[in-house]
Amino acid sequence: MPVEAKDIEALIRAAFPKARISVQGDDGQHFSAEVVDESFRGLNRVQQQRAVYASLKGKMDGPNGALHALALTTRAPE
Repeated sequence: MPVEAKDIEALIRAAFPKARISVQGDDGQHFSAEVVDESFRGLNRVQQQRAVYASLKGKMDGPNGALHALALTTRAPE
């Protein structure tokens, strides 16, 4: 079953309730997301992105994952 942008946003929002989140993509497998959250302050980009990927709860795990690709931009608010 294809994933929708709103589903990805809901998973990320559960882990980062105060974040500014933008998810785009409409083919059900390839998406881009920007997540801006205060909890990222002091973390490097790899740590930030790992935190977001963890919020996806296995949706990107291996060839059986429902989500094929997610171009991810993360940062703390300015």
